[in-house]
Amino acid sequence: MRGAIAALKEAGEIDTSSSGWKNSLPRFPETAVAADADIYWVVETNLGKVKVKLMPDVAPNHVRNTMYLSELGFYDNLTFHRVITGFMAQGGCPSGNGMGGPGYHFDGEFSPAARHDRKGLLSMANAGPGTDGSQFFLTFTPTPHLDDNHTIYGEVTEGQTVLEELEKKGSAGGITTEPLQMIKT
Repeated sequence: MRGAIAALKEAGEIDTSSSGWKNSLPRFPETAVAADADIYWVVETNLGKVKVKLMPDVAPNHVRNTMYLSELGFYDNLTFHRVITGFMAQGGCPSGNGMGGPGYHFDGEFSPAARHDRKGLLSMANAGPGTDGSQFFLTFTPTPHLDDNHTIYGEVTEGQTVLEELEKKGSAGGITTEPLQMIKT
């Protein structure tokens, strides 16, 4: 992934020093990701760290996308802009309001082996088919109504107490009681 990103930077397709770069990225590179690889995504928040085991066997493009955006520093200093108690915490919007994305979209990846049947799942937020981008959510409870509409591509392995703290700072309408920041991924 690093080599592919370096090539994109060298070609002038990515300039992380320009303002608004997080809204105008080229799509993630089609790098190889082994289906059986143990890949972890660590999100350092202002409430603590959450460690997520990614699922390349279920959603290889979503794993590539997360690795790509994280390697670029895309998620650094973004917020969880929408936290609904009893449901989920959503983040990954460069605009901070749920309307932004990385400048590209891609299709969902669905599997009968990955269902929204428990808390602590990492799933992709979208506005319908073909609109997956950078926004994601972490579930606080089973959410089976999201199956086959939102791609599951990871599960929290460490940091359940951080998830609980995120939920406490949310509301029924999704407005947070204080800023909930992703410091680094």
